[in-house]
Amino acid sequence: MMVQSRRYGFYNSEELMYYNAGWSLSKYPVTSKNLKIVEYYRGNHGATLSTAPTRRCNSMAPKHLRLSSRRPPKRLRFIILLTLVLLNTFVIFKHYEKISYFLRPIWDKPPAPFTKLPHYYAENISMGQLCRLHGWTLRSEPRRVYDGIIFSNELDLLEIRLRELLPYVTKFVILESKTTFTGKPKPLFFEKNQDRFAFAEGKVVHDVFPGRIIPPGSHENPFNLESEQRGAINGLLQHAGISPGDLVIMSDTDEIPSHHTVKLLQWCDGIPPILHLDLKNYLYSFEFPLGTNNWKPAIHIYNPWTRYKHSRQTDFLLADAGWHCSFCFRYLEEFVFKMQAYSHADRVKRKHFLDPSRIQKIICQGDDLYDMLPEEYTFKELFARLGSIPPSASAVHLPSYLVENADKFKFLLPGGCIRPGM
Repeated sequence: MMVQSRRYGFYNSEELMYYNAGWSLSKYPVTSKNLKIVEYYRGNHGATLSTAPTRRCNSMAPKHLRLSSRRPPKRLRFIILLTLVLLNTFVIFKHYEKISYFLRPIWDKPPAPFTKLPHYYAENISMGQLCRLHGWTLRSEPRRVYDGIIFSNELDLLEIRLRELLPYVTKFVILESKTTFTGKPKPLFFEKNQDRFAFAEGKVVHDVFPGRIIPPGSHENPFNLESEQRGAINGLLQHAGISPGDLVIMSDTDEIPSHHTVKLLQWCDGIPPILHLDLKNYLYSFEFPLGTNNWKPAIHIYNPWTRYKHSRQTDFLLADAGWHCSFCFRYLEEFVFKMQAYSHADRVKRKHFLDPSRIQKIICQGDDLYDMLPEEYTFKELFARLGSIPPSASAVHLPSYLVENADKFKFLLPGGCIRPGM
């Protein structure tokens, strides 16, 4: 069969197929094998007809088959690029805090390491032997102990704390404010529930701090108001009768030293003048141990220059000295109150964070109330703490009053995550 080329005369169908595929007849003879190759590329690779060469097919140089491609118009490329930039900007703005916490091992450094002091304790061991195990000596009489407490609304934990330390504390010095750290009016929870603490009436020194109302729209730092209340407790300690040589505990209501820790420090000579307490961290209840410790609580041997603080004041840290149970409340409304009241209230980024049904679900799952990443200084520690907190089935080595009254405080023990409304 003969066909006519538009420019070069007549060719048979096989030669025309070669010509259209860009093959040279002089270099690639017409054979059944070569025809099959040409047909394969045309059929399976979508080869398009090449433009006619300037020479006849028998002198054409071989061409490489390739697919044609078209770049999108400049305007379209600009729109795509702008969309990606805006999308990335939105994601960074919306999740800035998460990104910041994830990159914390890069931009932040951990505090200098503490000198951790071993802590020895077992039942039926004499106080003299315990003092010697720590490298200290036994006193002839115990020191007086003043427990300085900044109180907000932690009624259940305050009861557990007072019961745990009652035999060893001289005075519980409780300062309650009329306002939150965010500058909003608040009820005087302790004053309204004093009957609940009648068992410690002779040892409680309670006072009300006026606080400050912060107008809406103000950018006052909540930590300033917190610092003012902590500073005011110095005067209340003096009013309670503290003297040089006495011990003063500086910790929040939910940071509870164990009774044997306080007893050890009041009976032993040679202890550091300031000693931080290493407390085990729990979240929502003692069912959810965080696997990290809290070092901020401290015990001081009081002197005229002692000032109440909640920050690092020494390098000495006594191991395994008690418990820190954060957001360990009985009622869902108490969670909502604290989320809006304490110094980290800015973590409430969305209104639905305060939804009681959401809070209840998070409590039982061991997730974060603010949908935040863990605060860690290495990627290894960060990845180890990602996800929900594994629940613990252990109720061993907890405050004795808590375990003795398990029915009353079942919401703080394993299996008790359900919280009622008030």
